[in-house]
This record gives sequence, structure tokens and C-alpha cells, in this order.
Amino acid sequence: MNPFKSTKQSEQSDKELIQQILDGKKSALTTLVERHQPFIYNLAWKLTGNISDAEDLTQETLIKVISSLSSFKQESSFTTWAYRIAKNHFLNSQKKPSAQFASKFDELGTMLDAAPSVVISMEEQEQRREEIREVRLQCLSGMLLCLTKEQRLIYIIGDIFRADHHVGSEIMEISKDNYRMKLSKARKDLYNFMQNKCGLVNKANPCRCHKKVTFATANGMIDAKNLLFNRKEYSTFKEQLEPDADFLVDDAELKYSELHQDHSFKTTFDKKNFLVKLLEDVNWKTRLNLN
Repeated sequence: MNPFKSTKQSEQSDKELIQQILDGKKSALTTLVERHQPFIYNLAWKLTGNISDAEDLTQETLIKVISSLSSFKQESSFTTWAYRIAKNHFLNSQKKPSAQFASKFDELGTMLDAAPSVVISMEEQEQRREEIREVRLQCLSGMLLCLTKEQRLIYIIGDIFRADHHVGSEIMEISKDNYRMKLSKARKDLYNFMQNKCGLVNKANPCRCHKKVTFATANGMIDAKNLLFNRKEYSTFKEQLEPDADFLVDDAELKYSELHQDHSFKTTFDKKNFLVKLLEDVNWKTRLNLN
């Protein structure tokens, strides 16, 4: 379910859960967290490009959400309020992206040009299909990290999560016109790079995922036995988001956005994760008055 799709029923359900939480019902808090954790985690994962940093950002964000529930005035939807907390926490974070990725498009372009292209047969491409998709997803993740932190947020919310400009501007706490302008700039920077470098977008470009997979594997950039992005238990953003949001991408730009929406979406989480442990802590039980 797209958390940014405006439905009165889902918004009311969140508000009902919050009231139950404030009344001390622990199961309501578990339900609320399990509903929103996947999207907050996957937002964090795309923002950081790193699983460990995404887990930290998710944990810190949800702890802030939980501890601030009593101050939620319901002037906006819970989703907007919660993601605004995530936005502020990310923008204020001093953590730097993994050195594995470039921080600017020209650096990423140089890295891609420097990686030798090794032609493999169609049969080998089929055999190494999962590794090739891992290379593609890792490269797409690296492209996002070349955007500024604010651009990254706006692009992920607007083009990958497919939030409309009403919700996006509320989360970013800027005007709708300013949000649309910033989203347009993020698209332009990303699409210009892809148009000039990515063989998936422009067939004239020499860079092809299957030509880079041999080098990436040999140099430890991907581990065929421990794929980070392309796991069988993962879904995709396309599969998780309802398609009828007020999407802002023009037809000419759909190809680029669709590639990013094909990025992995983690759907399942360990029941005994940090939140369960947190909720079992006696200090938090007392603080939230959970029974």
C-alpha cells in the first residue's frame, strides 16, 4: 500500500491506532510500527545506499516517532508527520555515504569508464542474470547518492515513492511550486547523467551491466553468494506502490523513473528486531504507559 496515497480510511486507521497507543495499548503500537517500518526503512536504504546506515536511520526515526506521539496534533496525516521526522533526521545526520560510491556524477562517470567492459555470451548472461541485476541496482543506487541530500529525498519521495506534490511539499516543508522546481532539478541532473552514460537508457552508450559484471565480481564490488540488492525475498517498488498516485513524471521521463522503481524493496523484517526489544524494555513501557 502506497503510504502517500491519500485515503481517508487509512489515515483514520492511523489516528485510531495512535489514540489506542496513548491509551496504553501495546498491540496498537506494534501494528502502527509494522505498517510503516517497511517504507521508512526502504526510504532510508535509498537515501544512504547502505544497509547498516539504513537500519540506524530507521531505528532512530521510529524511536523519535514513538517518543513524540503525544505531541502529534493531527493537523496533517500521520504519514506526512512521520516522514517529516525522517526527513529532518536525515538532513541533520552527519554520516557520510560509503566510500564505495561516488559523491558526484563526474566521479561516478569516471569510475564506470575506468571499469573494463568484458563481453559475455548470451548463455552466460542468462546464467549470471542475478549478478547482472545486482550490478544494475548497485549502479542505480550510486546514481542517487550523486544527488545532494535534499535532492535525493525529493526524488525518492516524488519519483520512486510516487507521492504527489501536495504530500511532497508538506514533508519537505516548502511550497508546492518550490517542491516541483526542486524535483525537476533533481530529475534533470539524474537524467542527464543516465542519458550520457547508461546503456539501458541510451543504446549509443557503451556502458552495459552485463559487460561490467565480470570486473565487479572479480574486484569484490558484488558478492555472488551474498547479493545485497537482488535477493529472492525482496520485492520492488513497482510491486509495492499503488499505481494511481498523482504522478508528476512526463512520458519522456518514465523510462528513467521506471528503472529506479525497479529497485529492491525489503518487505519482511525479523519479529525480534530492535523495536520489539525496545517495547519490551521496562523503561519504555513505563514511559508510554503500555499494558
